[in-house]
Amino acid sequence: MEKYNLDHNEEGRKKEPRRKRAEGNEFNKQNGDENHNRRNFKKGNNKRLKGSDEIIQNKINRRKTRQAPPEPKYDGTTRLNKYISNAGICSRRDADKLIEAGAVTVNGEVITVMGYRVKEGDVVSYAGRVLRSEPKRYFLLNKPKGYITTLDDPQERNTVMSLVQGCCRERIYPVGRLDKNTTGLLLFTNDGEMAKRLTHPSSNIYKIYQVECDRPVSNADMKRMIEGIVLEDGPIAVDDVQYQGGQDRSIVGVALHSGRNRIVRRIFEHLGYEVKKLDRTCFAGLTKKDLARGRVRELTQQEVNYLMMIGGSSVKK
Repeated sequence: MEKYNLDHNEEGRKKEPRRKRAEGNEFNKQNGDENHNRRNFKKGNNKRLKGSDEIIQNKINRRKTRQAPPEPKYDGTTRLNKYISNAGICSRRDADKLIEAGAVTVNGEVITVMGYRVKEGDVVSYAGRVLRSEPKRYFLLNKPKGYITTLDDPQERNTVMSLVQGCCRERIYPVGRLDKNTTGLLLFTNDGEMAKRLTHPSSNIYKIYQVECDRPVSNADMKRMIEGIVLEDGPIAVDDVQYQGGQDRSIVGVALHSGRNRIVRRIFEHLGYEVKKLDRTCFAGLTKKDLARGRVRELTQQEVNYLMMIGGSSVKK
């Protein structure tokens, strides 16, 4: 019998010495440290080649750089018109008019430049009075029927401002609006940045309404509301709609995110219903619990924190 040659494989080729196989080819020799390091890192092998820790740390640093949030833009200054508005004098638009008219001074110097920025420690004065930025205040009103949502009415009709008069020394404004015959929750604040974000269409603030119609609402129409209908200003769909009046099918609850003008009334009118009563029972997570009609209360710190989370807090700019 022919003696089996241990130095050859089955095809008769001479085996590569183990020492040479361990050295690897040209590619592995060039990239061996990094590849070997990656394998050891995945397997949790504590034995690493020289320089492997540095390679890993560099990769981690590059990843952190890509994922790092942008640096805040606040530079310690505030626009002058915003500073005046925060002091409760007037709106930013009206503040621009005061600045243009030369009625505002900073450190004793009249400022008429639009976009002027106030630094910390600057003394801003108007009408002989030093202005100071107001603390942010937040109030919730359970609006009754017969009041319009406006700051001032030339026709001298009842406004929601009369219902919150005396709540605080700061000048507060309604966030959004409810029409004269709609009741329910209305938020007031002097935090302009939060109010702007809560009312912006991109915020998609969650709202719930209780709707009482002139006749029972059919299941088919409720299904149409959820699937979507087309109004004169575009398509609209509600998030949910359910019966709320027990055996009375004319009372339903509607949940939606849209903030378009009179959207709930227009949805039902489009489907042939007349809305007899409309009440907003939830706005941005706030409810009417323990808040009687026509009454107002200040938000808790927990509620304010929640609004800051979903609508953004006011920041200095």
